Amino acid sequence: MKTLLTLLILTLHFGVFCQTSTELLSKVVSKINTVKDYSVTAKVSANIPMIKILPSQATIYFKQKNKFKVVSKGIVILPKQGFTDINSFLSNSNKHQSLLGDTSIINSVKTLLITVIPNGEGNDIVLAKLWVDYTRFVIMKSQITSISNGTITTTYNYGDKVSFGLPSKMIFEIDVKKFKLPKSVAADINKKKNPTPDDKAKKGTITISLSEYVVNQGINDSVFSK
Repeated sequence: MKTLLTLLILTLHFGVFCQTSTELLSKVVSKINTVKDYSVTAKVSANIPMIKILPSQATIYFKQKNKFKVVSKGIVILPKQGFTDINSFLSNSNKHQSLLGDTSIINSVKTLLITVIPNGEGNDIVLAKLWVDYTRFVIMKSQITSISNGTITTTYNYGDKVSFGLPSKMIFEIDVKKFKLPKSVAADINKKKNPTPDDKAKKGTITISLSEYVVNQGINDSVFSK
């Protein structure tokens, strides 16, 4: 009995690691594609050198393919790399190749690293590193390097919408010098003539807490044209 149990454990173990990067990535994308549309309440807070931004709240709307809108009364800094951009990039398997890397623990979850490299030129994303929970097929951490925004590292937490691959919290670490900030925020930075030592830091963080998801209930296209 003990030998049989050991063989079963080994079979399950090697079954996970026999998956290729393409197969694992395909399962992640399949889960993402179960979401046809959603709306969600987002609470956003930013800690960025040289600027002071009050926490804000927004409603995010998404609809396949790649319709995305943020509605808020205040200034919201929302990196699209964690939402539509990376999903669009991964969904087209003809545009990239991938390599399987080492295992690591992210937020107490075992993950496998997948490095994704675009085929050819013309892509804004030049390199993507994804730490994937290989049992739930969701991304626990990503490091996306793009031409437009430099390198953005994101960690993900999941709640009751994990079956759709939708996170409950995202923490972005951005390169302040390369990340595209809203014009009004960027103007505040440029006005500051005498930065303190803390202002010279190159990194900032943006934390987004997501709640009150409404998934696959249908969203009228007019929402995105207003």
